[in-house]
Amino acid sequence: MNKEDNFINTLFDKTEESKETEAVKPQTTEIVRMSTQSIVPNFKNPYKCREEDMKPLEDSIRENGIIQPLMVRKDDNADVFEIVSGHRRYLAATRLEMTEVPVVVLDISKEEADIILVDSNLHREHILPSEKAFAYKMKMDALKKQGKRTDLTSDPVGPKLSSAEKISKDSEDSATQIKRYIRLTNLEKSILNLVDEGRIAMRPAVELSYLTPEEQKMIFETYESDEVTPSLAQAQKMRKLSEQNQLNADTVLAILTAPKPNQAEAIKIPEERINKFFGKNYTKQQKEEHILKALEYYHKYLQRQRNKDRDAR
Repeated sequence: MNKEDNFINTLFDKTEESKETEAVKPQTTEIVRMSTQSIVPNFKNPYKCREEDMKPLEDSIRENGIIQPLMVRKDDNADVFEIVSGHRRYLAATRLEMTEVPVVVLDISKEEADIILVDSNLHREHILPSEKAFAYKMKMDALKKQGKRTDLTSDPVGPKLSSAEKISKDSEDSATQIKRYIRLTNLEKSILNLVDEGRIAMRPAVELSYLTPEEQKMIFETYESDEVTPSLAQAQKMRKLSEQNQLNADTVLAILTAPKPNQAEAIKIPEERINKFFGKNYTKQQKEEHILKALEYYHKYLQRQRNKDRDAR
């Protein structure tokens, strides 16, 4: 365990105890009451407060109060305290018109606060690609700003790691995947929304991140009019044309509306609708073969029935 882990684990118990928060549990630091007017959110917070999460949180706070205090730090440039952890609880408190909330004031730097904010939310059950993208970028920026400091970011006796490698040590994603996520922060919001909605896959989205904002808008306009999104090969082709200053609205339309290899129209049947007809050890290929045989048998059955009807006339 590196020093960053030790520092964060001192402040947080990473076992999820309630829906109110993902990771925070005060240890020995003093809890105080603080006016909500003295607290401001971290305006670069990459994690969204979803409305479906806020209603049960507000109901819980209305009934029980705020059980787990917010973590805050003194702002470097203003006479306010910035939230390190607890943005949803703070939002719920302001919606409920609470004037005070329990807090723990941490004596940490802005970079340390950003690292804690990212790490204490990365293991949520539902996290959007855009949230991961801006979270990883926030942490990478914090690590770079720390410069030669090694108390939070590196092993003094081990090999020097890149920022992405350091982040990957505390993440389920590899350093390469982290770099891909960070590339997504170069996408226009309209395109990034399509990634969050699962309409554009990760690898094509990374390729699109190298296009200019104007070129990305062309792609979104084509999506709106023709409901087509790029495959990896198409995204790579558009990136290459962009680098050659040859990408325009006409070429975007031609590329996106061209048939995609290995993407012939298919009929999809949810597996739960057909699993009752197969044993537990059937593979996907065996299921497909049996379905085809069943259809062939049924086709022959219908043909025999038509022949019988014709002979009866």
